[in-house]
Amino acid sequence: MAQKIRAVITFDNGKSIRLLLRPDVAPESVRNFTELAESGFFSGLCMHRVIPGFMIQGGGMLWADGTLYQKNAPGTIVGEFEANGRPNPLSHKPGVISMARTSDPNSASSQFFICVDDCTFLDGQYAAFGEAEDIDSIRTAVSISCVPTRSVGWYDDVPVEPVIIRSVKIIRQED
Repeated sequence: MAQKIRAVITFDNGKSIRLLLRPDVAPESVRNFTELAESGFFSGLCMHRVIPGFMIQGGGMLWADGTLYQKNAPGTIVGEFEANGRPNPLSHKPGVISMARTSDPNSASSQFFICVDDCTFLDGQYAAFGEAEDIDSIRTAVSISCVPTRSVGWYDDVPVEPVIIRSVKIIRQED
């Protein structure tokens, strides 16, 4: 019997994004994300980069006193995508969640992004590990991507009004 793993990202405004995580395509990414979520790592962090027609990114920055502070995850994981020798058939379509990383293919830690449009040009280059469960979740991601932004320090596309993650809840269910 297979286990379904869901994640619910709830924001301070009460809106949420419901995701079905896919350990069948990216087991290390799902394990890493669920462990961080269950430890409370994401609570209080912000979506620090939002770009309409592209994606929203969060999972690694705190917003305080008008600036961004990096919150470091305990470690990095192997990049589960084709260019890194790991097959991953999940395509970067609206609502797909994927691990953010630097140019090092094995640098993903806690930061993730959720696509708000067709981003198939990322396929094979980033570890997609889940997808939105419903259209309301995609609409929430799209609405976040459209908030006014500015530059803060080294960071561009930062929401003028912080978009804060209240919690990320993991729900495991037997299929």
